[in-house]
Amino acid sequence: MSDPAPASRKDRVPDRSIRICADRGGTFCDVHASYVDPESPDGERKELVVKLLSQDPGNYADAPTEGIRRVLEIVIGETIPRGQILDTKKIDYIRLSTTIATNALLERKGHKHALLITKGFKDLLLIGNQSRPKIFDLNIRRPGVLYSKVLEVDERVTLVGYTSDPQAEEHQVLFDDDGNVTRGYQGKGWDGVSVGEGPGKVVRGISGEAVRVLKEPDLRQVENDLKALYDEGYRSIAIIFVHSYTYPEHEQIIGDLARKVGFEHVSESSKLVPMIKMVLRGVSSTADAYLTPILRQYLDGFFSGFDKNLQEGTFNAEELHEATGQRGARVEFMASDGGLVDVNNFSGLKSILSGPAGGVVGYALTSWDGREGKRVPVIGLDVGGTSTDVSRFDGRYEIVYETTTAGVTIQSPQLDINTVAAGGGSCLTFRNGLFLAGPESAGADPGPACYRKGGPLAVTDANLLLGRLVPDFFPKIFGKSEKEPLDTDAARVAFEKVVIEVNESLEGRDHELSLDEVVYGFIKVANETMCRPIRALTEARGYATGKHVLASFGGAGGQHACEIAKLLGIKTIVIHRHSSILSAYGLALADRAHEVQEPCATFYTPQNVPTLMARLDRLTSQVRKDLEEQGFTGKRVKIERILNMRFEGTDTSLMVLPEATGAQPDDYLDAFKRVYKSEFGFVLEGKPVIVDDVKVRGIGKTFDDLGPSIYAEVESLEEKGLVVALQHQENVKAKAEAKKYSVYFAPPVGRVEDTPVYLLSNLEVGDLVEGPAMVIDETQTIVIIPGAKALVTSRGLYIKIDRGNWKL
Repeated sequence: MSDPAPASRKDRVPDRSIRICADRGGTFCDVHASYVDPESPDGERKELVVKLLSQDPGNYADAPTEGIRRVLEIVIGETIPRGQILDTKKIDYIRLSTTIATNALLERKGHKHALLITKGFKDLLLIGNQSRPKIFDLNIRRPGVLYSKVLEVDERVTLVGYTSDPQAEEHQVLFDDDGNVTRGYQGKGWDGVSVGEGPGKVVRGISGEAVRVLKEPDLRQVENDLKALYDEGYRSIAIIFVHSYTYPEHEQIIGDLARKVGFEHVSESSKLVPMIKMVLRGVSSTADAYLTPILRQYLDGFFSGFDKNLQEGTFNAEELHEATGQRGARVEFMASDGGLVDVNNFSGLKSILSGPAGGVVGYALTSWDGREGKRVPVIGLDVGGTSTDVSRFDGRYEIVYETTTAGVTIQSPQLDINTVAAGGGSCLTFRNGLFLAGPESAGADPGPACYRKGGPLAVTDANLLLGRLVPDFFPKIFGKSEKEPLDTDAARVAFEKVVIEVNESLEGRDHELSLDEVVYGFIKVANETMCRPIRALTEARGYATGKHVLASFGGAGGQHACEIAKLLGIKTIVIHRHSSILSAYGLALADRAHEVQEPCATFYTPQNVPTLMARLDRLTSQVRKDLEEQGFTGKRVKIERILNMRFEGTDTSLMVLPEATGAQPDDYLDAFKRVYKSEFGFVLEGKPVIVDDVKVRGIGKTFDDLGPSIYAEVESLEEKGLVVALQHQENVKAKAEAKKYSVYFAPPVGRVEDTPVYLLSNLEVGDLVEGPAMVIDETQTIVIIPGAKALVTSRGLYIKIDRGNWKL
């Protein structure tokens, strides 16, 4: 009897063992995957990286789906034709970040929708809050609204009394435990004389405030109006009613009615942003109605490329699929606040910074040293194809709750990321005697001139001509065949025309500028542009830029990191081995996030603190329960209890988390004053403090520990005799040097014809690379400028700009 045929590689790959993270950026789509190697006797988990253009309609419809197809082909060892529905049996999870909603907002290509608002407030969002970000600009251009039509709903509620009444607590309406009025309002009424009674029933709002319902909506009339909107082709609406943050019933009734009529997407402001300030609540809701349908359309297309088990996957690892008895593959999405959410909780409003957020998580967890006395803040520099994203990490994520993107100010938790339109794909132009880098971008299609699609000159072309990109080692994914290298000749021809133009404008100078000088001039402009948001996050907020570590990542980050650090006075750079795809790698490290928020409108007084703590306790229990249903319990759950506080008489409230300020736990007043002074430079002593909202954020940890930091590893190498690295430089060159290449560096160095190029995969931990040099792998090129030195660690490169010691 013959031996049974050996099992195929596909059969030997365990089910639910492949973990895939995909970041769809503006130019490139990066995919990081890990899988159990069937060839390994001890089940070793291996990593895999795939990089492809975000848009290549001539070859594939969706970049993340195509990247996942390539991953599956490599892991299971079988060819999978393009267009075939992908089997997810082997997949544990897919984590995705996308710029779909961001681009739709920037380009104003969202979904047509209508605004339903309280009668009399038709033009509220058009008027806005009268802010003038460019106060000295004589030609003010107000951003247009996102909605296409307004429907006024004849409904009205009002608050009884007002929070800033000096005797608010003495005058307030009193309710029993069931919400019944036990005592009416005791203050002056509408005429300023009589007691403040009036028409309509009085109920207790979610915030605790007394709400008088003056006018119930006429549902029959509203239904007729909604049907008319539907017949006009509207399928998405935003609902914003006065005081719905505390009394959401009218929004909920109209929302249910709209769904009954057939509207596919309904954004209720009371659900999305249960906070005071009707303008911000309204703009946020219209942004959601504008973006979410576009996002859902994309996600439907994404899911259509996979079997049904993918969409039926669950967060709960213990819950099994009814038909197969197995858990389905999970799909998780990166939200703007750096936490993962499921498809049901992923919306346009939460996805504005979906792409950059993954990179922040990636560098924060790989470039931070949490040891006492070693905590040096880190600046994250993410140089992508379309833009450069900058953020700061000092032990915890810096989250903002009110942001303006493309002229649209919204309320939604987002990581504090500053973006500037300067990346590898930023267009280079010479206009009016000035070198310009961006803000226009060549994108992925056609891309820079060297991408073989007839695109414009871009930063990538400049780096290519300066020798900072080596075509032999750059991904060969261009041209109709997707197998051609970068086109150096196309970039040179385009730049030679610019050189002529530049020199003609400089007529009368002693000498003409060479090709290298002109090309490097554009790189200098791009570098200064990238420095601008870094200074805004550091110097503009009172932090010394030079006392930070620079964590560089993104496909073009390594080409600019050393020069940017030198411009900013930063001495230490950390470049992770997965830095070119760190936004995708960060998805693998991200935590699950879930938060619950309620309006409050309560004075922060000793008498009210127990009530506030009780509300936080209730929300904490709710968040823990929700995370438990997702499979997170015990020490894997971290809870953050936040109060949104402001001084009476001001309209600027601040989210306060005591442990983030150094205050004692639950001492929110001290914490608030610390945050306020840090933000504004003074404190309004003696002013009562009002709590506008209570918020609880739960974080479900997805991994235990990444091990010692890169700084601890460097210290260990130093203790073991780092001088050894200096003694075997010839050995390093012999084993790792791929070739010598002509590279142009900043004057007075100029072009170095024999710049050594090292393959990162051939370098070993402890090897030292001294500039001028380049370190490359399949997805990135790292330029080490003259005078700098790079130490190879297990996590990546640790670079010092000067030749001093290795200390931070």
